[in-house]
Amino acid sequence: MFVSADEAGGLEGDDLVSLATAATMSGRDEALTSAWIRAHGVFVERDKVDEAVRCAFWLVVGLLLRGEAERASGWLSRARPLVGTDTGSLGAGYLAALDGLRALDAEGGADVALELFERASRVGDEAGDPALATLGRLGCGQALAVGGDFARAVTLLDEAMVRATDNDVSPVLAGIVYCAVIESCEQLFDVRRAQRWTAALQRWCDAQSGLVAFRGQCLVHRATLLRLHGAWDEGFAEAARACVVLSEPPHPAAGAAHYQHAEMHRLVGAVAAAEDAYRSAATWGHSSQPGLALLWSGQGKTSAAAAAIRRTLDERHPLWTRATLLAAATTIMLAAGDPPAARRDAEKLDTMCAELGEPAVLRAMADDALGATALATGDARAALRSLRRAWSVWRDVDAPYEAARTRVLIGLACRALGDEESAVIELDGARKVFVRLGAVPDVATVDRLMGTRRPGGLSPREVEVLGLLARGLTNREIGADLVISERTVARHLSNIFAKVGVATRSAATAYAYEHHLV
Repeated sequence: MFVSADEAGGLEGDDLVSLATAATMSGRDEALTSAWIRAHGVFVERDKVDEAVRCAFWLVVGLLLRGEAERASGWLSRARPLVGTDTGSLGAGYLAALDGLRALDAEGGADVALELFERASRVGDEAGDPALATLGRLGCGQALAVGGDFARAVTLLDEAMVRATDNDVSPVLAGIVYCAVIESCEQLFDVRRAQRWTAALQRWCDAQSGLVAFRGQCLVHRATLLRLHGAWDEGFAEAARACVVLSEPPHPAAGAAHYQHAEMHRLVGAVAAAEDAYRSAATWGHSSQPGLALLWSGQGKTSAAAAAIRRTLDERHPLWTRATLLAAATTIMLAAGDPPAARRDAEKLDTMCAELGEPAVLRAMADDALGATALATGDARAALRSLRRAWSVWRDVDAPYEAARTRVLIGLACRALGDEESAVIELDGARKVFVRLGAVPDVATVDRLMGTRRPGGLSPREVEVLGLLARGLTNREIGADLVISERTVARHLSNIFAKVGVATRSAATAYAYEHHLV
């Protein structure tokens, strides 16, 4: 409608703002950029400084979201002289919000960002501008989260989210707030709050007719939570959809989508697909760690995994990213046969958890790491105390995979203390969860720990081949996943058919499902 009207007679002022909003929601980047530029020019000509700066603000935000940092910086410089020295004007408030965004991305800039966002929030309140007041609260929450003040951060993020539901706030701002708050909740390890707000975001997206913007980010958040809560098939589908939606037109969140897709592949043992997806994430500017290092560690490439995780830890990261890296480093260093290094990483994670107010999920991660290292160094009783605390949290937040992995360690601790019956109960309970989820590598690990006799006398490699065949992969695809030749795959299949007494791929698939091998 706005495009037709613009083509017919040309829109001006507020109508151009409406056109830019509609173009943003429908994913028409060129149209929205043009509309904001033209609206800015109209307001400058009419000496409406606050309106002109507001247009520049949304233009800069759009450019930043699309990764056009240099162009965004140019427009920010162009808008700044309009305000001059009037720090209390509405235009100055919007510029303070933009400066806050830049400070938030700078090393050690959390305190500066907080001061700027507080100024923006105050100006928004005084001027009666709900958009700026909401942006100010959102920025303050994000700055406090970066600085480690999780309690105050959550309060302000919740307030921003509630304000975003107000009808006086544009749908573009509502979408930005939804995505930013959910991402912050994930980074604060507040799983339940992230789940609630993600469901709200999904309902909001569904209610926006013709919406293109924000759907991809919503899919990434949903995929992350679905993976956590054990809905792996659905999480796989959402991650794949996010990769498509965010790739055309290109969006900075595409890297996160590919990383989530890679994580799903890694967990089910699709090695080649996982490595490809991690590389795609890196191509889109998203770190492939710690997932890629964990993948290598699982393949026995312990030196490569250890080098990658240590190099990554040497770089600067937000607190939540560093916590995830430390948890992975503990696992990788134990696999590499270096318990002292693993212990140091676990203790750093424990210290970080204490400094941040003991968030439940972060506490579980730290207890898992401490338990694993205590077990590796011969202190099974201490390990058991930490691991039972971790398992309780994973159960409470409905994270079945993490809970099952913890149960494996609990079983090993029971075994080390001479309680073999309890060890078998824990290991068998974990195995059932892994089978249900399709976590093929973990099933194989538990089988090895339990000394389980595989149906038909199949070797571990034959179980892997049969599992991939049952998932519908061709010989070529199985070979690519396991990094073996098609001829080797064919030989394995011939042996499998002979051992289990079947003659066709469909019969072998049925056998795999019947014996819980997939």
